[in-house]
Amino acid sequence: MIHASTSLPDDETLRGLLRQARSIAVVGISPNPLRPSHEVAAYLQRAGYRIIPVNPSCQEVLGERCHGSLAEIDEPVDIVDCFRRSEEIPPIARAAVALGARALWMQLGVHHEEAAKIAADAGLLVISNRCLKIEHARLR
Repeated sequence: MIHASTSLPDDETLRGLLRQARSIAVVGISPNPLRPSHEVAAYLQRAGYRIIPVNPSCQEVLGERCHGSLAEIDEPVDIVDCFRRSEEIPPIARAAVALGARALWMQLGVHHEEAAKIAADAGLLVISNRCLKIEHARLR
């Protein structure tokens, strides 16, 4: 069962988030263009968002300097987009809160109730088990 505060926000709320957001930290981004994380980030970059790659194994992805963790980011982040296994999300949620992000977005197949609660309790919008690329294209 999904807690009420972590259910998918309505379309108008999502549309508002996507219109107002400028920067998206992509946690678990891959430099491989065939991986979903790379494809989604490239799409979002083409749509005009500033992509902030987060992967300790990379130096650069999509022409942007890669950060080893969310804690290393020293600029505003609107959305933290998570391409990690569900069990790895709670510390990412805590880091998103510390960073002052507006939303925690867990990609298709990713959901963690504790992480959702951490983010929602801190006032972040929480989206889980949804693809940011698909939702953006649907709501444009």
